[in-house]
Amino acid sequence: MKIIVVMGGTSSEREVSLRSGAGVARALESLGHEAILLDTGTGKLLKDADQAMALGMRPPAPGVSLPALRATEGVESYLRSIPRGADLVFVALHGGDGENGTLQALLDLAGIPYTGSGVLASALAMDKAMSKRIFRVEGIPTPEWVERWAPEDPSAKWNPEISQEELKRLGGFPVIVKPNEEGSSVGITVVERASDLTPAIEEARRYGRLVLIESFIEGRELTVGVIDDRAFPVVEIIPEKGWYDYEHKYTAGASRYEMPASISPEMSERLLALSLKAFRALRCRGVARVDFRLGEDGVPQCLEVNTVPGLTELSLVPKAAAAAGMSYAELIRAVVDAAPVRVGR
Repeated sequence: MKIIVVMGGTSSEREVSLRSGAGVARALESLGHEAILLDTGTGKLLKDADQAMALGMRPPAPGVSLPALRATEGVESYLRSIPRGADLVFVALHGGDGENGTLQALLDLAGIPYTGSGVLASALAMDKAMSKRIFRVEGIPTPEWVERWAPEDPSAKWNPEISQEELKRLGGFPVIVKPNEEGSSVGITVVERASDLTPAIEEARRYGRLVLIESFIEGRELTVGVIDDRAFPVVEIIPEKGWYDYEHKYTAGASRYEMPASISPEMSERLLALSLKAFRALRCRGVARVDFRLGEDGVPQCLEVNTVPGLTELSLVPKAAAAAGMSYAELIRAVVDAAPVRVGR
């Protein structure tokens, strides 16, 4: 098939998206498809996977020229940039309009088939507060949280402090402060004391009006990759120091991974079941990743579902698939096969 790999964009996850797209394009070509790489951040078709990978490095590889990014993503230009005759769009666009349902809605309206979750699931999963509400209704444990809405005007003054009653409900310090609609741990702060809370909220506000203050679950970081009705083995993430922030996610050697995680068979079964339950509750399809914290009480707490998970060489879903005996190319084939509509089928 002729498959357009949509990547890049202008969100905070641009570099990761370019590296994901490069890996996907190589795998698609190894499977016999024609892969066309579209960087929506510049509206340009990339020459090949090597160029995409070079652009996705931080800092960029020597000698690589960076095309100018658009001032705004201009989602309507996505469709104009897609070459005619495409059989499928492979969505490797992390964050922003690529993951919140906007791109999916445009592709639906244009009648262009694409990989991954549809409009509703994408929007719900990107909105952490809404997905946590659904988790609660479905009986999926999730950390306690409170919300703070910033004024529409970024220059307007506001009082983001939380009450003692709210802090008590969160279990006291430390707490996690995060933007409602960001991924890759962008804008997240672990707050240890009251004096650091307002600056952390202001940092998260840079990425959107709604800020979540969430209970910090002391314990283990676990994740489960899902593709349709199949959950991959549980992966444990062990940062070499600190917590699993952006640098620990995408810097080689910054974190260790146990695949499968050293947990009891009963806990593994519980995590796999909760992952599929969260996946279905949000109406996801295709590939996704479900993240958990496991505290001393032995209750796995679901943090979020990622509907466009990273597909770089360091990403968690490829690691989980490998633990299940599935190669990277086989994983990409499965993602393509899970697309709901395919021209000529």
